[in-house]
Amino acid sequence: MSLITYLKETKAELKFVKWPSQRQTMIYTALVIFISIITALYLGLFDFAFTSGMNKII
Repeated sequence: MSLITYLKETKAELKFVKWPSQRQTMIYTALVIFISIITALYLGLFDFAFTSGMNKII
């Protein structure tokens, strides 16, 4: 299969893709940012607790 054939088939397949709306994209982006922040806070809390516990032991 040549590169030209591959690119033509890829272009044809992209016509069948249902792209998300701008509203959906904004909602999903905000959701990813929110979940990332919550995860960072959750892991940071455990890191702080573990470090504090280790400092008390040592």
